[in-house]
Amino acid sequence: MRHATPLRTLALAALASGLLLATACHRADVVAEDVTSAQDAGLGDEENAATADLVEAAAPQDATAAASAPVADATELQGLLAGCAKRSYDAATRTLTLDFGPTNCLCPDGRYRRGVLTAVFSGPYRQAGAVVTINRTNYFVNDNQHLGTRVITNLGGGSFDLSVQNASIIFANNGGTTAWTSTRHYARTAGFGTRTILDDAYSITGTLTGTNRRNISYNAAIQRPLIKKFAVGCARHFVAGTVQITNSKEKTMLLDYDPIGTAACDNIASVTINGHTRTIYLK
Repeated sequence: MRHATPLRTLALAALASGLLLATACHRADVVAEDVTSAQDAGLGDEENAATADLVEAAAPQDATAAASAPVADATELQGLLAGCAKRSYDAATRTLTLDFGPTNCLCPDGRYRRGVLTAVFSGPYRQAGAVVTINRTNYFVNDNQHLGTRVITNLGGGSFDLSVQNASIIFANNGGTTAWTSTRHYARTAGFGTRTILDDAYSITGTLTGTNRRNISYNAAIQRPLIKKFAVGCARHFVAGTVQITNSKEKTMLLDYDPIGTAACDNIASVTINGHTRTIYLK
């Protein structure tokens, strides 16, 4: 039986949401403030996903075991790091450290990283109620500095909450700063306890409040739960759900992943701005 792995499912769902939101906004040629807000939120979600993958693979099989105890997935960890970071674990404080060093290292996902990730476990992260708190110290991705705390709470049954606190990205070359706080709830609706990921499904809700790199504040709220399925043909896009972005200039955009109401596994979505709706095709 395949055990629940909250961090892995977080990576898949978060990465999808960030990339799709940015792509859809660009294809719709919406106002620049909303495009930038969506892109900045997407960048944060992408790195949340990568961080979750790393912590998932590098976590100890037993949070109370000695530092020499086996990691959760040594093969996957090697594939994710490829020699870019040193792993250490302090059983007394239940603290995992991934140190990428002071200079850029090209990771297998094509991004350059430097700095330190730390994750503190309240207990075995696959158990209901377990909490993992992830922090970054002098942590850079492609020379953009990422800050803030991520807290993942396992709710059991394959469901979990993600809280992002005081997060920001300081862009290189005086490119500005984006900052945000968000909460998301991932409710497992299918596939828990089976060996294959292909029957997995999630219903995702939550909100985000932030300021983009243009210094425009905005709110992003999931209006109808985002439905994520991992069946063949479905995994790249949400099959249903809506996200509304409203900025401080009172401009609002609504992204709908199921404009025709069939929850089909396709790349069709729509964007509505100022009462005008257009169909878009997600990459």
